[in-house]
Amino acid sequence: RSGEMAKLTQLIDNEVFRAYATYATIVLLKMMLMSLITAYFRITRKAFVNPEDTASFGKGESAKKYLRTDADVERVRRGHLNDLENIVPFLGIGLLYALSGSDLSTALLHFRIFVGARITHTLAYLIPLPQPARGLSWVVGYAVTISMAYKVLKTALYL
Repeated sequence: RSGEMAKLTQLIDNEVFRAYATYATIVLLKMMLMSLITAYFRITRKAFVNPEDTASFGKGESAKKYLRTDADVERVRRGHLNDLENIVPFLGIGLLYALSGSDLSTALLHFRIFVGARITHTLAYLIPLPQPARGLSWVVGYAVTISMAYKVLKTALYL
């Protein structure tokens, strides 16, 4: 029925939407974990970017030495930034994909591969694993998002 909004109960009954909600929650929690890992690295490496963050290490010149960049902190931050650049598009496109009438098995394949690729990408950044591990995991996740976008456009092409 055109013009009617879907009821929330209809979404909850939609297996593909529930699968999307599950895997979207997993990658969002993983992305949130990157904030905690960044904070951990900042504290353990004593590398801060804001003067107020150094207050517990003294005042004036003694605290200034903690206002610095650290290679390990920056590595974690780059991994977190990469999550933002890839998980946010997945969330939007994945939602549209979940609502586009995809079958459950294909949707689960897309969602699971994306989540696995993002977890692998994070591990490749944090350990670090030798290339091409990080690059391949990025390509796989990106390709999944493009595949879902193609399906959405093919299903509801109003260009």
